[in-house]
Amino acid sequence: MIGQMMKHHFIGGLLLVLAGCTLGPEKREPPTVFDFGPPRAVTTAATVINATVLISPVTANHWLDTPSIHYRMAQRDASRTDTYAQSHWTQSPAVLLTERLRARMAGVTRGVVAPLDGAKADYALRVELEDFSQTFSDAQTSKVTARLRATLIDMNTRALRAQKTFVSERPAAPNAAGAAQALGAAADAVVDDIATWAQQQLK
Repeated sequence: MIGQMMKHHFIGGLLLVLAGCTLGPEKREPPTVFDFGPPRAVTTAATVINATVLISPVTANHWLDTPSIHYRMAQRDASRTDTYAQSHWTQSPAVLLTERLRARMAGVTRGVVAPLDGAKADYALRVELEDFSQTFSDAQTSKVTARLRATLIDMNTRALRAQKTFVSERPAAPNAAGAAQALGAAADAVVDDIATWAQQQLK
């Protein structure tokens, strides 16, 4: 009798172990990773600035200095930001913007250098990323906002040459892929605007 009870307990325990193997956490799909897409072909400016420009890495507010893709649900609380759990950037938006900005500025100046190059520059262009997020007005409607502040400094006199805030807003499909695509386009638009402005200020 005792042996039969032990046999039943053993079989019951084995079934629970097998059930645990089949009913455990499901295998998650790998996260989806985005960047800004291939760089656009840009025609070299007819008038190139006869100056070398130092472009430091773009800085960002603490909440933006990660690879996360941020969104807001304005109909609930516009002051709160959330992030997509299974989607993110290859690098932080600030790093991606730095690469885009240096490539774009190289087409309108005599040359672009980075701080670690140790090369002398005539001007410094510093850019701060203030917003780079998606906002939902309802479950099916969203837009993205890219807002950056650019500062031009004369490296010889250390004087402020010019400063301006640039904003680009675009409609976006109401999901992570839509946010990434629209933010990439907004980033390119803002970088173009900064390059045009810098060219006007320094010519």
